[in-house]
Amino acid sequence: MRKTVAIGFLGTVLDLGRRARRWQKWRPTVSLCTQPDMPVDRLELLYPPDYDRLANRVREDIVELSPRTEVRLTPVEIGNPWDFEEVYATLHDFARGYAFDVDAEDYLVHITTGTHVAQICWFLLAEARYLPARLVQTSPPEHSDDGPKGPGEISVIDLDLSRYDRIAQRFTRERDETVSFLKAGIATRNARFNALIEQLERVAVRSRAPMLLVGPTGAGKSFLAKRIYELKHARHKLAGPFVEINCATLRGDAAMSTLFGHVKGAFTGAQSARAGLLRAADAGLLFLDEIGELGLDEQAMLLKAIEEKRFLPVGADIEATSDFQLIAGTHRDLQRMVSAGAFREDLYARINLWTYDLPGLADRREDIEPNLDYELDRFVEANGERVRFNVEAKRRYLDFATSTHALWPGNFRELSASVTRMATLSDAGRITEANAVEEVTRLRRSWRSGDTESSRVAVLLGERAAEIDLFDRMQLEQVLRVCAAATSISEAGRALFAVSRANKKQPNDADRLRKYLARFGVEWDSIASLR
Repeated sequence: MRKTVAIGFLGTVLDLGRRARRWQKWRPTVSLCTQPDMPVDRLELLYPPDYDRLANRVREDIVELSPRTEVRLTPVEIGNPWDFEEVYATLHDFARGYAFDVDAEDYLVHITTGTHVAQICWFLLAEARYLPARLVQTSPPEHSDDGPKGPGEISVIDLDLSRYDRIAQRFTRERDETVSFLKAGIATRNARFNALIEQLERVAVRSRAPMLLVGPTGAGKSFLAKRIYELKHARHKLAGPFVEINCATLRGDAAMSTLFGHVKGAFTGAQSARAGLLRAADAGLLFLDEIGELGLDEQAMLLKAIEEKRFLPVGADIEATSDFQLIAGTHRDLQRMVSAGAFREDLYARINLWTYDLPGLADRREDIEPNLDYELDRFVEANGERVRFNVEAKRRYLDFATSTHALWPGNFRELSASVTRMATLSDAGRITEANAVEEVTRLRRSWRSGDTESSRVAVLLGERAAEIDLFDRMQLEQVLRVCAAATSISEAGRALFAVSRANKKQPNDADRLRKYLARFGVEWDSIASLR
């Protein structure tokens, strides 16, 4: 049989009683140990050292009424019983030092006695499982002239919420609603993306650590960062604003000033002080899109600001402070940039705790249809005109959009533009098959001619891109991304062959890369047009 162990404070007022009159008074600690339906094998009674006499009297009375109950007295020194921090720290130390044996004993924490602060702390410790215990509340019985009629009533509260069906169902429903919110209500079907969003939802409400969103241009990094902010703000996790900047727009001295601010007179033209984006994001969320575009100096300053919440504005002698949460976005392979010396390893380690790789639209073809409906609803909301596909038009468009012939280099941003064009050119609020055919032709021509700068293969190869298998085209696209970010063919080669080069005595990364590009008729000098 498992033993029942109760833990609680001595009630310096409620447990008080003198001489024989104490038997005519209901005392919660005594009541706890004299319940006929829940006998207590051991009571751990915490008490202020000044109340040693009362604690011993209560122990003697319990032993008299319930001989099976062992009472252990533990003096606990709390200077201010209404100081939440002090009380919690004291009880936390008690819990950490106690030898719990959950295989042999059941634990109860008595919350009837003690200050309200102590009761709250007991609850928090039990809910966090520092105390593997259920909460127990005692209440007095009916009273007569002869004293209380019996030991009173007892209520046990189990904080294992999974045992309460309706509560569990409510939490599940709220989690589903939150996941739907992050997806803007779009009924996405891609299993990988749905699993990503479900985990991201849990992290967003539980953690303030930096997040890293990785994905191609137009994959929805900025949109998702804003939804995460709105979720955390609604849950009162963040009180400050959402601040966003694309780091690719920051160049030279302006980068430092934009991010970290400057003082008046810091440089020519600095006629007034500037707070900077990091200070603007205080208590809020800072989204740095394309963080891989930051220079090494800015990266070093950012790392200090993330870790210490302090940084030095340009030209300042005194550090500024800002407590913000960071979400970073990038389409680059930061790990390879670290290997190439273009991104700080310590900063990458700091922002790589929660990394989410957002798949592009071409990798989520099953989600094109629900996103098509979402984009059309957005157009209707923005323009105040009801527009819908007819059946044949939608079928014709989706047959192409979900096929392997659809490259979608601009991802969801490109899909949005495509829907906008069809809706704008529609008559009487109906997108016809003719509209769909015209748009499909436009997309084919755009990708074939390389009008979109997102498709590097199309830009370099033109019509020859259509002659390359999808497998090779996708691989070449990623190689060209790395090449476009590098300053030399050797740098690009080191990044692309960072693993295999370690096994070669005399690695010639530049020659390997030049031979690979030659297979597709691409010369290194031509890649300059992609930068």
